[in-house]
Formats: sequence, C-alpha cells, structure tokens
Amino acid sequence: MSNQQNEKNLLPKKTGDLSDWYVAINRLADLSDYGPAKGTMIFKPYGYAIWENIQRALDDLFKEHGVENAYFPMLFPMSYLEREKDHVDGFSPELAVVTHGGGEKLEEPLVVRPTSESIMYDYYAKWTQSWRDLPILINQWNNIVRWEKRTMPFIRTSEFLWQEGHTAHATAREALDTQKWAMDVYRKVYREVLAIDGYSGLKSAAERFAGAEETLTFETMMPSMKALQSCTSHYFGQKMARAFNLVFQNQAGDDEYAYQTSWGFSTRSIGGLILAHGDDNGLRLPPRVAPIQVVIVPVKTDDEVLAEGRKIFDELKKAGVRVKFDERDYERFGYKLNDWEVKGVPVIIKLGAKEITDGVVSYRRRDTLSDGQYKRAGVASKIIKLIDTIQADMLTESVKFRDENTYDAADYDEFKRIMADRSGFIKVHWNEDTDIEMKIKEETKATTRCKLAEQSDGVDFYTGQPAKDIWLFAQSY
Repeated sequence: MSNQQNEKNLLPKKTGDLSDWYVAINRLADLSDYGPAKGTMIFKPYGYAIWENIQRALDDLFKEHGVENAYFPMLFPMSYLEREKDHVDGFSPELAVVTHGGGEKLEEPLVVRPTSESIMYDYYAKWTQSWRDLPILINQWNNIVRWEKRTMPFIRTSEFLWQEGHTAHATAREALDTQKWAMDVYRKVYREVLAIDGYSGLKSAAERFAGAEETLTFETMMPSMKALQSCTSHYFGQKMARAFNLVFQNQAGDDEYAYQTSWGFSTRSIGGLILAHGDDNGLRLPPRVAPIQVVIVPVKTDDEVLAEGRKIFDELKKAGVRVKFDERDYERFGYKLNDWEVKGVPVIIKLGAKEITDGVVSYRRRDTLSDGQYKRAGVASKIIKLIDTIQADMLTESVKFRDENTYDAADYDEFKRIMADRSGFIKVHWNEDTDIEMKIKEETKATTRCKLAEQSDGVDFYTGQPAKDIWLFAQSY
C-alpha cells in the first residue's frame, strides 16, 4: 500500500484535539479542500452531495408552502446597502467591495453579496403596486461572501453556500406566521434529516440580525460544549419596506408599507453534522442525508461474489436506496471497509463466498459499529427498515446529548461555576438587559443563545428580581 493510502487510515481521536480531528475528517472523508484565497474552501463531490440532499429536503418544503426560487446578482451598488443604517452597520466589517472593473475605476463601488435584502427589496418595490401583488414569497440558492478572519471549514468561511428566503406581506400577522413557519421547516430538517436536535427561540436585541425587529434561531450543542447558531429567521416589520419604499395600496385604498421576513440555512449545517455525529472512526451520517446509504463491499472480487453483489445492488437501487457497489480490485478488503467507515456510510454490506453459501447478507451499522445478518430473501425491505432504525436512533442520541448538557442555574454564581466546570447550555430566568448581557460575555465568554417560548414565575439569575422569561446562555463558535 502506498504512503498516500496509509495516510487515509490516520485519524486523530475525537476525544483528543477536536480541531485536529475535524480538519482530518474533512480531508480523509473527502469532503472539502482549502481554496486559493484565505478563508475559502472547495466543496468536493462527496461534501457537495451532502449539501444537495439538504437542499432537496428544504426545497420540497418551501415549494409546498408556495415559495418560488429565483436568482439575483451577487454584485450590487454600495448605496443599496446603505439605505438601512442598522443593516450596513451590521455588515460593514465583513464586506468585500469591488472598486475596479474592466480595467477602470468604478463610479460607485459594488458590494459582493453579504446577504440579499438590499437588492431584492429594491426590486420588490418596483414589482408591487397593490395588495393583489402580495405576498411575495421568493427563495434563492446562492453563495455569500463575508470576510472572516478566523475560519473553519463549513463552520465559518469567507464564502459559503446557503438559501435565503425573502417575503413581503400585506399584514404583520402574515409576516410573523411566515417567520415562524420558516423556523419550523428548519427544525424539521435538522431533526428528521440531519438527526440533530436543539433549541429554537428569539435572539436578544444585541444578538439579532442587523435591521431585524425579531430574529428566531435554532441553536445546537456541539461536542466542544459550544453552541452553534444553526439557522435563523427574521421579521423586519415595516423597517426594510420604509428604507426601500416598498409601498402597496391596501384594500381600503390607502398606501401602506409592506411587512417583511428573511430566513437562511447554510452549509454551516454540514459542519454541525460532522461535529455532532462523527466519532473516532470518522463520519457517521444519518441515512436521509448520506450521499450513499448502503455500500456493498466484496471480500474477494471473484466472478461469483461480483455477480451476487450486483444482484443485491440492483434490488436495493430498485427499492429506492442510494447504494454503491465497491468493485475496486486494487484495494484490500480491510482498507475498503475502513474507507467507507471514515466516510460515514450508514450500512456496509460485507459479501463473501460464505454469505452466498449460507444464503445470508452480513452488514455493519456505522452508527453503532455493530454487525448483523439477514436472510438473503427479501433483503431490500429489511435494509430499508434498518435505515429507518438508524435514522431514528441517531436522533434519539442527539436529544439525549442535548438534554444531558443543559443545566439550570438559579443565580450568577451557579452560572459561572457551570460555565467554568463543564459549559453546555445554561437555562436561566432573566429579564433582558443589554448592559448585563455584555458584562456576562466579558466575564464568562457566554452569550445569550435564545429566549425560549416557555415562561414560568422565577427570579432573575443576575439581579434577583422577579422574572418570567427563560433564556439559554452558552459559549459559541
């Protein structure tokens, strides 16, 4: 075996240096590579296939709701961004700006899209005259550039991929319902596709999206005991409509500003997927997001085994399983098993002469690394049930991890002890106060993650005053 092949078997322990493990996983599982410009990355086919499966899940749910896909340019004049003060102030430190084009200095600098509210809402205003033109429900799949100084593949890069939905409505109630609907979709995909659970709730005023009146977030806990802001959904009220003169004539015949939302889910989700489910042997992919759900690995590539492997392959493919038959004759059986374990394929079928003689199919579950056998007859339906079991078990595992790493703190002293000893999510009663929030961040590096929907009578953990709102704090990426 070559040195390059040997290197593929070298994976640091996840329980050791998590950063080293994470970087190695990206390389060994063939997910990504570093781009030529600082902070950029290349999505290799296997990594991009994960994103495609996430896209399909989201896109189907968007379209069920009547959302349509469109595309807007990635370059737009700086003056567009400057129309809403909070918006431009929020993004100024991260902007990439084009000052020259075609060998000449531009009359006005062009912003490389950090988000698309500015350009999309200018055109929404042109397209809207009356209430009959509303709602506008548009999503686009695109790339975003935000100049990052500290980067981590998938988690934080200067250029990333996402979807951004942008809507305009005739009433505040309709816009708020859309903001909540989008977050419900995101939570559904995280739970049912990525098998990751977390908490959803409202961001604090200090943490909400630039220009938004309200931001909903979905927060997940990673093995580093740091929270990952996994996706967000924003309600702008009429704030953006006023900035971009998005006016419509309502049913009473009066002019009124539209009510707007935006919401986004990015390739950061793949980073969360790697961290949340990976282990010392590599990736562990939930079947619904895995590019390959089942791989058939022959012990030997002789004619009889290959013929049987192709039959099983055809049966599984016909049943709708994403299946691959590894017929490589230049790699050893053990190497191929290790290769697919690192890539996180949920089910690995091991096929040899003994299986054919005994009329069985031997398999390994990647999530538990446990082995089993099925009778050969009707194997496709059995594998499909196994896939469903793995998906459900991985979600159960995620819920347990979230719950085991969520702690209650009655006062600030207890809060600081938990944050110093084990971190995780800390749940407290708190009356939102930006000055106190900043002090807590300075002293503990913990930030508010979200305000939960639940309320109860309690005592503010910092001031001792009566409080009903329940908040989550955590350190974060």
